[in-house]
Amino acid sequence: MSDHVLVINAGSSSLKYSLIDAASGEAAASGVVERIGEPEGHHVHHGTDGESNTSLKIASHEDALRAALKAFETHGPSLDDIEIAAVGHRVVHGGSQFADPALIDDDLVAAVNDLVPLAPLHNPANLEGIQVARRLFPDLQQVAVFDTAFHQTLAPHAYTYAVPLDWRDDHGIRRYGFHGTSHAFVAAEAARLLGQEPADLNLIVLHLGNGCSAAAVRGGQSVDTSMGMTPLEGLVMGTRSGDLDPAIHAHLVRELGWTVEEIDHALNYESGLKALAGGNDFRELSISREAGDARAQLAFEIYCYRIKKYVGAYYAVLGNVDAIVFTAGVGQHSADVRAASLAGLERLGIQLDAERNNTSSGEARTVSADDSAVAVLVVPTNEEWQIAREALSLVRLAEA
Repeated sequence: MSDHVLVINAGSSSLKYSLIDAASGEAAASGVVERIGEPEGHHVHHGTDGESNTSLKIASHEDALRAALKAFETHGPSLDDIEIAAVGHRVVHGGSQFADPALIDDDLVAAVNDLVPLAPLHNPANLEGIQVARRLFPDLQQVAVFDTAFHQTLAPHAYTYAVPLDWRDDHGIRRYGFHGTSHAFVAAEAARLLGQEPADLNLIVLHLGNGCSAAAVRGGQSVDTSMGMTPLEGLVMGTRSGDLDPAIHAHLVRELGWTVEEIDHALNYESGLKALAGGNDFRELSISREAGDARAQLAFEIYCYRIKKYVGAYYAVLGNVDAIVFTAGVGQHSADVRAASLAGLERLGIQLDAERNNTSSGEARTVSADDSAVAVLVVPTNEEWQIAREALSLVRLAEA
């Protein structure tokens, strides 16, 4: 039986896809269709013939997936030659119902639709991708892999907010956490790098990209995480504020007459590094810092200070820490962020090796000093591979 899984990540105006060998992690092809529903869309496909770029009007997610299938035919690899074992879908919010990947049927679609109020920016697009794939691949098993699932091991004292009971019981208001597929993949890879079993390790995993989250992982299970009911809570991000006094919302309503929608948009799309430094691209922020831009420097300091606070908090939660793991675009590539976020924590047994930290590499590696009691690792994430592995494992189990 084939190990290949077609992984689909449908956003509100985009559709990303990868054809992954779940055993090896090798991508036979990948691509992204952007600006769905706009006058001119854009499609990039990486296949056996190299990279192809196409501009065309893409009215819907169905058109996007059909464009992807045509690219497989034209630029390879041909799906007639590669048997697909399953289709794996990234679904952002699984609520408290889904602690594991799940086979997609009408009941699951209804359940994910019921969760739309918890993720109105994400779940509708995820559902659109699922519905389109079910129509175009009616004979393939389809699996939903939830961003929140890895964090369903949080204890009640970690996920419960101190809010009225009916908010919690009737409206599902609690901490769920996100980036779960990334945290799960990176925690397992960190254990492999250290030559130990995940069950024997306490880790602090820092997923630092345009979206950022921290997780405390004990014995391979998440025990706390920085994102909350939505992906807005926690670390400073590219365009999201992270932690914020909730009374600010009421203040903006009273003083400025803002609507809930205006506040929500500002905190999700106009805040974070974008608000602090004028842009959310960390590479541009680094260039501005080097040029002496005071706004960029302050943004960098705020960003790293927040990370340091979470490292300290999760060190206390775990009691002892075997490794701190950096991942995602900023976590993997910014030596300055790693150094600034951990500076002054030597008393906690955390000691970077400057030369190792400043050496660029695309491989998982150790950047701490040999005598550091806590290892500091850089581990590239691979959420598509994690989704493929979880999807294939569930399909094989269902067929057994």
